[in-house]
Amino acid sequence: MNRMKFNSFSTSSTLLLLFLNFLVQGQQPFFTAESEHQWLSTDLHIHTVFSDGAVWPSIRVEEARREGLDLIAMTEHLEYQPHAKDIPHPDRNRSYTIANGMIREGEKLQVINGSEITREMPPGHINTVFVKDANALLHKDSLSGIQAANKQKAFVFWNHPNWDAHRKDGIARLEPFHNYLIQEKLLHGIEVVNETTFSEEALQIALENGLTILGTSDIHGLTDWAHHIAQGGHRPMTFVYVENKSQEALKKALFEGATVVWFEDLLIGKKIHLEKLVAQNLTFGSPQYRGEKTIMEVEVTNKSAAPFHLEYTGALSFHQRASAFIIPANSTITLLVKTQQKKITVELPFRILNAITGPKKVLEHTFIVR
Repeated sequence: MNRMKFNSFSTSSTLLLLFLNFLVQGQQPFFTAESEHQWLSTDLHIHTVFSDGAVWPSIRVEEARREGLDLIAMTEHLEYQPHAKDIPHPDRNRSYTIANGMIREGEKLQVINGSEITREMPPGHINTVFVKDANALLHKDSLSGIQAANKQKAFVFWNHPNWDAHRKDGIARLEPFHNYLIQEKLLHGIEVVNETTFSEEALQIALENGLTILGTSDIHGLTDWAHHIAQGGHRPMTFVYVENKSQEALKKALFEGATVVWFEDLLIGKKIHLEKLVAQNLTFGSPQYRGEKTIMEVEVTNKSAAPFHLEYTGALSFHQRASAFIIPANSTITLLVKTQQKKITVELPFRILNAITGPKKVLEHTFIVR
């Protein structure tokens, strides 16, 4: 009898896991892209007990599955190993090996290898992803580790440049060493978002120096605790605009800087990429008029997982709302526009208040209704 109960429980658990996996695999992307491209969701900075994190690598995989991510990078500290007495591991690739071993054939989620070169400022903490062998990055000086990562053709970026443990004023700024790394093309990106902070100064550094704009969770505990996933929250993510889901395509797009960061309600990136994401995810239907009225009705659909905060900047006015309003995630609203005469085509210019293109700058975009 007990064996029968156990078998029944085991079968039910298996079915539940398969059902949950089906739901994850069937999740809609966070952001819609044109047919030949995709916005891949990534978190390129996470930790486990194999450096200073609080969980086993399997938890990182399960979290990413539940949250619908496309890719995570295992980026343990190379030099900082506070759990070494309890979990001795001479192989710095071990976290990645465990996590990648959990990925099922045909699964949406991918795991890549990475490391965090951990030094005082300068240069501070430097992440490397698409690493072939993390052990080869362990050197007495940080420059040798960064050069070793580049020899492996890794993507290298500066972590939390505004971290108040390194910058007492919380302001990201370049040191001569960082300028050298940029000039020698040894540094390719910079975090403008890390965990719960956003740095306008880091964004400006990225724009001025052609660095890829990144946002990461830098998670050490549980993502649910840090970002309230169960209540509808989400971790900071970098969305990479790719031609396909292969790691080669992702790496190419990272080096090209084709990214947008999603942090709380903010979308942060270079203007060219934000314009693309907004145009692909915020769509206006055809104009409609009722009888002799000159109030245009148009449906506006937000196809993304993020809300859009809009401010109309044109000469017309709306019939049922103010010039500033929010379109919630995955929703459709009806906009009533007083055009004064019936029109076939109407231009509606907006400022997207939560689409950040630079310090104190937001995206301006004109939608054509026809």
